[in-house]
Amino acid sequence: MFPEIEMIKIKRRRLGLTQKKLAELVGVSQPLIARIESGDFDPKLSLVRRIFEVLEEVEGKAINAEKIMNSPVKVVEANTRLKEAVEMMMKDGISQMPVVKDGKVVGSITESGIVKVMLEKGTAAGKIKVEECMEPPFPAISKNECLDTISKLLLNSPAVIVGEDENLLGIITKHDVMKALKF
Repeated sequence: MFPEIEMIKIKRRRLGLTQKKLAELVGVSQPLIARIESGDFDPKLSLVRRIFEVLEEVEGKAINAEKIMNSPVKVVEANTRLKEAVEMMMKDGISQMPVVKDGKVVGSITESGIVKVMLEKGTAAGKIKVEECMEPPFPAISKNECLDTISKLLLNSPAVIVGEDENLLGIITKHDVMKALKF
């Protein structure tokens, strides 16, 4: 038996799937899954591939925003001077933050946005308020959103925010998604 086949049982258990449920998802019988896991049956490569595709799909859906988000979220008030926002970002080692006003997210600030403002205004940029140079808010998702959707949103945004009823619960960056994949 190939070492990869031995991983089927390990992955299935880690994901909390029964043999019966895995068999349903793959489109085979539960006894066949049991025989494959025990080493009594040498499956075709195409079946092994299908089983791993299903396990990977389930694994992707099992990872949701709540599991990978960073909380509490570091935010900056819209009326804060840009210099202070930069100091906060450097102190906390972050490259972007939501901008809030009266407790609501009204925009975002990123390293790229700050560099653009610095190019336009030079050292005077530090004196302007964040609300004068902020970018649109990061996309917002629910805490139950799946990894696939989060990844797609991050293709066009440096971060996504996780919220519920106007409450900011967390933030997710590309780095958080990479950590979730556990290369």
